[in-house]
Amino acid sequence: MKFIVALCAFAASATAFAPATTPSMTRTQLSMANHLELTTGKAQLDHSVIDRFNELPYPAEKVLAEYVWVDAKGETRSKTRTLPASRAKAVDTLPRWNFDGSSTDQAPGDDSEVILRPCRIFKDPFRPRNDGLDNILVMCDTYTPAGEPLPTNTRAIAAKAFEGREDEEIWFGLEQEFTLFNLDQRTPLGWPKNGFPNRPQGPYYCSVGPENSFGRAITDATYRACLYAGIEISGTNGEVMPGQQEYQVGPCVGIDAGDQLFMSRYILQRICEEFQVYCTFHPKPIVDGDWNGAGMHTNVSTKAMREEGGLEVIKKAIYKLA
Repeated sequence: MKFIVALCAFAASATAFAPATTPSMTRTQLSMANHLELTTGKAQLDHSVIDRFNELPYPAEKVLAEYVWVDAKGETRSKTRTLPASRAKAVDTLPRWNFDGSSTDQAPGDDSEVILRPCRIFKDPFRPRNDGLDNILVMCDTYTPAGEPLPTNTRAIAAKAFEGREDEEIWFGLEQEFTLFNLDQRTPLGWPKNGFPNRPQGPYYCSVGPENSFGRAITDATYRACLYAGIEISGTNGEVMPGQQEYQVGPCVGIDAGDQLFMSRYILQRICEEFQVYCTFHPKPIVDGDWNGAGMHTNVSTKAMREEGGLEVIKKAIYKLA
């Protein structure tokens, strides 16, 4: 009996000298052991680890600017720089920047410099701060060092089309559909692997319930992040095919519609990083079976179309498109 008591006392004293292990330490150690695994719906890193650095204060009078542009495939790319806060208040005071266009199929390897020209500023929803300053997202278009717009710079083409027509007050309402996949990039959310849903299209559009709605959390997160950024996001809904979602941007005036749309796509893709879900804007991601594609319905009107007698103006525009 004395031996048992002594052994228990020794064990207790040994425990007293052992390093304390808190629940958060245990979670961190476990998550770090597998942090490179790719698992749909699960972030690669434990946020308790990331938050240790996100909680560090930013230097006074400095902001982070994420420069975003459209690459040769129509997808968004970005990189970050530090700027004095005084230069981040307006597009005109933002510096131009550059990148290696040979890595984005936008320039040859022997002359790869591409210039980024800032066009529009948004608040950065991924790096919020509470010191009275805002980190920013900067929508840019792309030019050669000589100042010529790249062939992939469709914004420059659109800007010329809008130039001198400000009095027409052209409104755009954009309905952006997209499809969410598991990280295998083959299986949409809510679909069985290597198979098809056991119900046809019908119950999934604007649906509720775990058997019908797949990806609502991603759409809701995008909604909030776009509102924070200053994007005129006006609504969301689940789409016809399971795993498809939609959000709407607008009404926006003129060239600003394109800037807001591409920044909203960038924000959506960044949020899908957090959820570890693959997102595509491909118009027909599933070609087998009777499953809807994904597009972007575009609603447009001029000031004359919205005023008395506007129906006749609309008809004339339709005939010109025919």
